[in-house]
Amino acid sequence: MAVAGCVPTIHILPGDVVSRIAAGEVIERPSAVVKELVENSLDAGARRISVEVKDGGLSLIRVTDDGAGIGRLDLPLAFQRHATSKLASDQDLTSVMTMGFRGEALPSIASVSKVAVTTFTGRDAAAAHLTLVGGVAGTVTDAPPVPGTRIDVAELFYNQPARKKFLKAKSTEFSHISHAVQQAALAWPSVHFRLIHNGQDVLNYPAVSEGRDRILQVYGRTFVGSTVEVLGRATGYVVRGVVIDPVHARSAKTPQDCFVNRRPVRSSTVFHAVTGGYASLLAKGCHPTYVLYLEVDPDKLDVNVHPAKREIRFAETDRIHQLVAQTLRRVFSGPERTAATAIANDGAGGPVQEASAVALSVEQTRFDARASRPAKPTSEPVGADQLTWVRESESSYGTAPLPDVMPFGQMLRRYVIAQVGQELHVIDQHTAHERVLFQRIHRSWQRRELISQPLLIPETVELPAAQFALLTKHLDDLETLGLAIEPFGGTAVAVRSVPAGTGGMDIASLVRDLLDDLSQWDRLSSLDDRVAPVLASLACHSAVRAGRHMALPEIQQLVRDWVEEGLVMTCPHGRRTAYRMSTDELDKLFGRVGWT
Repeated sequence: MAVAGCVPTIHILPGDVVSRIAAGEVIERPSAVVKELVENSLDAGARRISVEVKDGGLSLIRVTDDGAGIGRLDLPLAFQRHATSKLASDQDLTSVMTMGFRGEALPSIASVSKVAVTTFTGRDAAAAHLTLVGGVAGTVTDAPPVPGTRIDVAELFYNQPARKKFLKAKSTEFSHISHAVQQAALAWPSVHFRLIHNGQDVLNYPAVSEGRDRILQVYGRTFVGSTVEVLGRATGYVVRGVVIDPVHARSAKTPQDCFVNRRPVRSSTVFHAVTGGYASLLAKGCHPTYVLYLEVDPDKLDVNVHPAKREIRFAETDRIHQLVAQTLRRVFSGPERTAATAIANDGAGGPVQEASAVALSVEQTRFDARASRPAKPTSEPVGADQLTWVRESESSYGTAPLPDVMPFGQMLRRYVIAQVGQELHVIDQHTAHERVLFQRIHRSWQRRELISQPLLIPETVELPAAQFALLTKHLDDLETLGLAIEPFGGTAVAVRSVPAGTGGMDIASLVRDLLDDLSQWDRLSSLDDRVAPVLASLACHSAVRAGRHMALPEIQQLVRDWVEEGLVMTCPHGRRTAYRMSTDELDKLFGRVGWT
């Protein structure tokens, strides 16, 4: 019952205000308009998409495609909120197969701009033309019958001066548009994309049959030549793409592109998994760069999380993480990669070619996007958590012979200097040897072939009570790693054997480092994450130390061992192993570029 004299303070907002508020969630800047319109073109089956903008998209955004078009009767409905042909009920949200589905993009765009759309399906005698100003539609009229759809978006945010005021410079806004087009092009290699700014061609990506070729168009030969292809499968999931070879990793953080069922998304799960896949292979200050495509059963994916569809939610986050991380680890594992051995093949020290065969199938890892819709990943006849690995295409990477190693000597009894193929290498003798030992004992552990080597005389170490308790708690675990340790009265332990291939170490220092590693075990869920630091400690304490003199044959053997293990640029603890200079870099340094 109303109270006399009270004035209501709650009221319903006018429809145009509601529309502009809703538009703010979807249309943040001109690049959002481009993204939404391009996605509509892709859903319409377009094979050619042209994006033309003026003044960073503020004056005009025009998207033209050769897709299926919009029917004359459907055209006015397309600009009403939540009108869509892609969903019939909320049940369809559990298996979305299209780029758009909410029916928000076109009405949101129209409410904050002046729109003209011309579209032809081929079923009518003429094309249909409609104009809208601030979301208010005119009358549908006839236009010349040109197949496909053209949408002009003019004077964006003309009726929202506050939002327009917060846009960046035209060059900045155009850079966001360029990124949006590039992302769409990477996700759809079989579509021809073109971007024009103020009448000038800026991007032109003709259709290609393979994803790697589109990555080459977008990011260039230098990036692609420094990557390895990856492919991993689990039931309901596929991951494929390219990742930077650790040898070529730099401080730059781009690209770090992730596409899930062709959607460009930000995924902390995938990023964390990629980082874990590299483990200790990246030097300090270097970052992983990659273009990865995930195919996920739509039933195991929620794309209805973010208004602009930039984020998604996986139903099985742990399985996605495991698939991505293990795929990279497999590719980077020592015996299965002939890392960087092609440096001897091209006299200029050009991009490294990798041979990273990753196991037992004839399917190639070259990836494409020729299908017009993301298909459900094929269920493999394996266990739910089992991964199958696919052999790299032999046409992609060729196995090269190991380069010649010519040792020059030692500097400061810390660094060894050698010519490796056509490069000059200055190598930290300790960290390089540590990496070699780690790779070998880690590989033996993975194969369950780690053998114990008894010490001639067991060594005892006195420990504080708390550390003694921690160590004795994990004696059985350490024994599986080739370390035989047993209590030796009071809080002392005796170390009786170490893994074969290690030795000559300070046992007391090793035990102290092992205790540091074991103190982290309860925080780590992955067995490999637990084991790797222990094996790294063993490798570190067994490696040749700084300050030790090395003769030329020793230097040659150390460098050759390091090359055979893949020229990994860090030790297991992340310290740099080498500094490499190609012939090109040396010629530039001495001003010999162009000399014969």
